[in-house]
Amino acid sequence: MFFKNATIHRLPAPWSVTAEQMEQWLAPHAFQPAQSVEMQRQGWVSPRDNGALVHSLSRQLLLTYRTEKKLLPGSVVTQFTRIRAQELEEQQGFKPGRKQMRELKEQVTDELLPRAFSISRDTRVWIDTVNGWLVIDAASKAVADDVLGLLVKSVPTLPLSSLRVARAAVGAMTEWLMSGEAPHGFTVDQDTELTSPGNGNATVRYVGHALEADDMRRHIEAGKQCMRLAMTLDDRVSFVLTPGLTLKKITPLDVLKESSDPTAANDDERFDSDFALMTGELSKLFAAVVEALGGEVDSLQQAA
Repeated sequence: MFFKNATIHRLPAPWSVTAEQMEQWLAPHAFQPAQSVEMQRQGWVSPRDNGALVHSLSRQLLLTYRTEKKLLPGSVVTQFTRIRAQELEEQQGFKPGRKQMRELKEQVTDELLPRAFSISRDTRVWIDTVNGWLVIDAASKAVADDVLGLLVKSVPTLPLSSLRVARAAVGAMTEWLMSGEAPHGFTVDQDTELTSPGNGNATVRYVGHALEADDMRRHIEAGKQCMRLAMTLDDRVSFVLTPGLTLKKITPLDVLKESSDPTAANDDERFDSDFALMTGELSKLFAAVVEALGGEVDSLQQAA
């Protein structure tokens, strides 16, 4: 249930939207399987496979975005197009021109699509209408942008904004490594990446390795900056902070897993228990990260 990644956006806090309103907005964009001649389809599906496009609990909304793509390798299309081109050359007595080759390729693609395998991928979206968070469980910016694009298309005048903080994450992470001191409530873990932008992007990565203060200081004094830093908040949730404020590799630790409701009688109750636990912990995590980076600023403050 726990999101593994968090691409974070801001909404008004609180946001007065209801689950019923959201359901109405998403319904015209519900997912429909791709037809035989389509390469890709996208849309909203039920997070709980019960027909509802919105799962709601204590003003926390959960959505699921689905994309379906046909697997048709370009090498296969090229191979069949060459065969058709040879046949056409034998018929007309000369090699096909560019226009003919383009038309052959389109024809071959249309013929192969119905026989192509399909692969689908689900991406979850959490909307915290109380604290004003919109979170996409995606590490890839391209995937997050696709999800956000459909959400903007689905929801009229979505009051969305970027998360802006007073201190750049790169500078803050570099300072934490340089000083050997994490912000209040956090500990620095054993994964990091330092890059030297002025030296051909020379990069050093530590994975599962103790971050010795002297080593970190040497790299930073040589001009490197911290681009990724694994951290843990209050021994409850670990994650990797990135320059764009996307949190990756989010992992609930044992002390948090033990907080799950042992009295849940069925799958629905367990799901809601886990959902409530996740939303509560991640809301605290986002607030702590923002505070560690100097607090939020709006666009006018940032411009000043």
